[in-house]
Amino acid sequence: MVSESRVTIGVPVFNGAEYLGQTLDSLLAQTYPNFVILIGDNGSTDGTEDIARAYAARDPRVRHLRRSRNVGAGRNYSELFRRSSTEYFRWSAADDTSDPRLLEVCIEELDRHPDVVLAYPTVALIDGEGRALGPYDENLDLPQDGPSARFLAVIDQSSSLCNAIYGVARASAVRRTRLFGSYRGSDVILLAQLALRGKFREMDGVRYYRRLHPGAFKNMSVPEKRRFYNPDRDQRIEFRYWRLFGEYLRAVLLEGIPISDRGRMLAGLARRFVRSRRIYWDEVVQAARGVIPPQS
Repeated sequence: MVSESRVTIGVPVFNGAEYLGQTLDSLLAQTYPNFVILIGDNGSTDGTEDIARAYAARDPRVRHLRRSRNVGAGRNYSELFRRSSTEYFRWSAADDTSDPRLLEVCIEELDRHPDVVLAYPTVALIDGEGRALGPYDENLDLPQDGPSARFLAVIDQSSSLCNAIYGVARASAVRRTRLFGSYRGSDVILLAQLALRGKFREMDGVRYYRRLHPGAFKNMSVPEKRRFYNPDRDQRIEFRYWRLFGEYLRAVLLEGIPISDRGRMLAGLARRFVRSRRIYWDEVVQAARGVIPPQS
C-alpha cells in the first residue's frame, strides 16, 4: 500500500516517451516493496502523458503529476521531492533503468548506518539501444567523519556525470538543502550540501544503468542545457563558474558548521579558485565581449 511506503521515487520527465516505459518497468520490478513513484510530467508534448497515465491507472504505487507547461528540470526535480512525505527519497531519470535490487541494497545500508545520508548504486553506461558502454566510477564514496573532507571531495568531482544524485537519500537531510536550482551544476551543489549532513556510500555491484542516447543531457549543446534547466530564461552570458563558486561559498558560510571545519572548507575553496582562475577570468572577458564561452 502507498500509505506504508518508506521511499518515494521521483521520475522527472519532459518528452521522454521513448524510454519512460522501460524506466517505470524497472522501478516497478524492485525487490523492496514499500515504495511509491511520482512521475513529474513537465508539460510533455509527445506520448509521455499517455504512458504515465496508463501506468498510474494499473498500479496504485504510481502517481502522475502533470504540469501544463515546461518549467525546467530544476523546478521539476525539486517539486517532486516537496510532494513526497516518506523517510527516504530517490530521483530516477526517465531514460535510465534500475536493477531490481537497487532500493533493497541502498535502504539496507541506510537502515544500518544512521550517519550515512546517501547510498548510491554503482553505475554502468548504456547507449540508446541498451548496449553496454562500460562501467563508470563516480568516486564519491565518502566515509570521512568530518564534513569538510566530504564537502571538498564533492567539489573536486564536480566535472563528473553526477550519478550519485540518483541514489537513495534520507529525506530529512535533503530537506535541509536548497534542492535543485534553475541553473547548470545545481545537482553538484545539492550533493555538496548533502555531504555536509553525513556520509555517502557507493554500493557494490552495478545497480543503475545510465543511458547516453543522442538526446541525453550530456550530449546537449550549451544553450540546450541551459534551456533544460530553465526554459523561461534565455540569457546569453551565464557566469556559470562564478555562480557555482558563490553557491559553494554560501553553503559553507550559512550552515551550522564548526569553525575548524569551516576554515578548512574556505581554504579548499580558495585553492580551487586560484587553481581555476583562468576559467573565472575567461567568463568575465567573454561577458565583456558579449559572446557565449565554450563550456561543456
